Amino acid sequence: MFYENLNKSNKIFYSEFISSLKKINKKGTYILGPNVNKFENNFSKFLGVNYCVSVANGLDALTMSLKSLNLPNNSEVLVASNSYIACILSILNAGLKPVLVEPDLATYNIDPNKIINKISKKTKAILAVHLYGKSCEMDKILKICKENNLYLIEDCAQSHGSKYKNVNVGSFGNFACFSFYPTKTLGALGDGGAIICKTKKDSNLLKKQRNYGSVARYKNEIIGQNSRLDEIQALFLNIKLKSLNKIISHKKKLAEVYFENLNDKFIIPKIEANKSDTYYIFNIRHEARDRLRAYLLKKNIMTDIHYPIPPFKQNALRYYFNENYPISEEIHNTTVSLPISFAHTKKDINKVTKILNKF
Repeated sequence: MFYENLNKSNKIFYSEFISSLKKINKKGTYILGPNVNKFENNFSKFLGVNYCVSVANGLDALTMSLKSLNLPNNSEVLVASNSYIACILSILNAGLKPVLVEPDLATYNIDPNKIINKISKKTKAILAVHLYGKSCEMDKILKICKENNLYLIEDCAQSHGSKYKNVNVGSFGNFACFSFYPTKTLGALGDGGAIICKTKKDSNLLKKQRNYGSVARYKNEIIGQNSRLDEIQALFLNIKLKSLNKIISHKKKLAEVYFENLNDKFIIPKIEANKSDTYYIFNIRHEARDRLRAYLLKKNIMTDIHYPIPPFKQNALRYYFNENYPISEEIHNTTVSLPISFAHTKKDINKVTKILNKF
């Protein structure tokens, strides 16, 4: 069966993890300890950024970043209409208003050419989601932000190590947010997240915010929350981070097999010279997507859909959006995610492509 086998993907990290876990248990420090500090420093160095503040999950990272902007209630934040629902929830949770912008059908990321028409007097920020491991068009987005005095938040949940013009995503915005959900390219053994910021002031504020508004025990300076990456997850992430470039390189080689072998019946990801994609997933599109998935499942190939229901059609959000988003709908109705993980081999992917081409 060809599927995302997380146990197999993580197996090479277990020995060091279990050995190091004994040290945590011996010391008895499980929250905001040395492993968290070490991971924040190591991840900052990996990305080439100033400050990293770890949190409990990617949604908290987005919400806390937006709250840190201290914007007036119901200020508008622009975000791609095909984004995962977490992006929309973070905007709402921060007391702000999400305004959807259609994506570029070739890249699935927010279309800079469509952003301008969505900017109003209430627009205060752009949430740029680097979807599927491909960076957004940062030069154009940064130009729009500068000309319109807008904040920029990057959602890098699917793009650990992705680059735009040889610069890591997460380096461009006022804040950048990462998720370490187990399926991510840098995935933990549970939930986890991080916020990248540019100033010591922002870093200190976020550290208070994640810990009940406190940096010293029982002294609460602001209204905060409980959103902390625990020592055990930080330990595992520190171990795995050392192999992140290896994981990315492996996934790129698997993607090459798809590019070289898939026939023209399928719409495949766009390759762009100014971007280094990490292929968090390898998505293709086909008009008979559901029939294709059923065919592949019979051949023991499991697939996924990122995502089957667009956010503006989710029952929870039905009162917030009243426009049509045909490009987003086309993506959601035709996209399918193929096997591509650290556990797969080029031989595995060759088999998948042969089966796909017979559809």
